[in-house]
Amino acid sequence: MLVTVIGRGHSGTRAMSHTLSQSGVFMGEPLNVSGDLLPPDAMYEACRVMAREVAWKGDLTWDFSTLETIPIPDTFKEFIHSYLTSVLNSTATHKGWKIPETTLVFPWIRRMFPEMKYIFWIRDPRDSIVGSHVTDDMTKFGIPYPPTNDERLRRAISWKYQYDLVKATIKPRQWIEIRFEDFVLNQEPTIQRLENFLGIPLARIPVKPEAVGRWETDTGTNYFDFFAPAMVEYGYELPKLVNKGA
Repeated sequence: MLVTVIGRGHSGTRAMSHTLSQSGVFMGEPLNVSGDLLPPDAMYEACRVMAREVAWKGDLTWDFSTLETIPIPDTFKEFIHSYLTSVLNSTATHKGWKIPETTLVFPWIRRMFPEMKYIFWIRDPRDSIVGSHVTDDMTKFGIPYPPTNDERLRRAISWKYQYDLVKATIKPRQWIEIRFEDFVLNQEPTIQRLENFLGIPLARIPVKPEAVGRWETDTGTNYFDFFAPAMVEYGYELPKLVNKGA
């Protein structure tokens, strides 16, 4: 079995990576404390190669349509194979990897590994943008977006780009979507769903209920109107309008 976890940075993917590792799935080596396969440099370069084929239409709109049909450059494949050397060369029966930047190249990863099992990890975007992540400034990966000095807006745009990219990509045959909140607050039934999907027993790792809803005590801006379609799709309650008048 080959498996990968996709999801924006700070979506809680480390919980799934640690679960897989503790369940006997080889997740590559070395790993950092977040369960990311290191070093990330070749993956970052692969992101930049694919980004050249994404057309920015201005504002918060990108055209991903060519990604499904154009030939995948050999340089991209070489970077991915270099990054995944320890995984692809492993003789382990069950193996995979996790790094948030996989989300940035999901369309071509799906085409390279059509039979792999894909776990799409989702988290309330308000929680996802509370902390900083290397993918906040997408120009580092060759992805254009409206320039802004607002750090929270920059993170939110990165979140939307990755949501739109996953949404626009043809889903692989073996695909499951898991909400971080369900994994934390309803771990047993969520783990059972994952076991049925993966076909192996999974470890139960400690979870912290306080990791859910951190945005509620956050003092910065954590909601943007363009979050709404995704929040409705995945069952997150939209903020209620507050009447500030007399």
